[in-house]
Amino acid sequence: MAAPSGQGWAQLRQQARSLETQTDTLLQTYSQFSTQSNIPPKPTEDERNTEAKLQDLLERRDTVIGQLTRILDSEASLGASALKQSNLSLLRDKLADHRRDLNRLRSTLKEARDRANLLGSVRDDISAYRAANPEADYFLEERSQIDRSHETTDSVLSQAYAVQESFALQRETLASINRRITMAASQVPGINTLITRISAKKRRDGIIMGSFIAFCFLMVWFFS
Repeated sequence: MAAPSGQGWAQLRQQARSLETQTDTLLQTYSQFSTQSNIPPKPTEDERNTEAKLQDLLERRDTVIGQLTRILDSEASLGASALKQSNLSLLRDKLADHRRDLNRLRSTLKEARDRANLLGSVRDDISAYRAANPEADYFLEERSQIDRSHETTDSVLSQAYAVQESFALQRETLASINRRITMAASQVPGINTLITRISAKKRRDGIIMGSFIAFCFLMVWFFS
């Protein structure tokens, strides 16, 4: 009795592992449907066939695991090995993981398709609006030009304010230098007197030059 059951276990376990490999391959294929650039609004025949094959593989694996469980239960009285129990547990865990992966991929694909359909609907609405309102593009372009003009004006004003602030800072700096020079001159004996004499000489020279020019003008006017 032990030999036939042991042979059945090995065959079923090998079948379960083969179905696992096929499921992994199909899951990778199914995941590509949600990453394509242009997702069709409805599932394609290839997508439906892949999903159906995956569902069939999961059901077949569940059946094989059920058969393995019955074999293991029948060997309980004979002291079933811990290795078989561990193998059966791994097969169950892997089946549960693949079921979760399939559900996750279904949700991802549905979200991607809904998003693509929404974007397509928005594009269609925009195209319909532009067809019904041909002047809309003109107004949009005019609005864009106005916005660009405002941005240019703001940039020029910002530069002008920066230059004005720089000039004000320079004037303040020059005034400060002039005050320091005046204070330094007031503290040195004789400097103020010298500056006063230079200023007086400049005024005197200016008066002399003005008088000479006036005299020349009068002479020219008198003899003309």
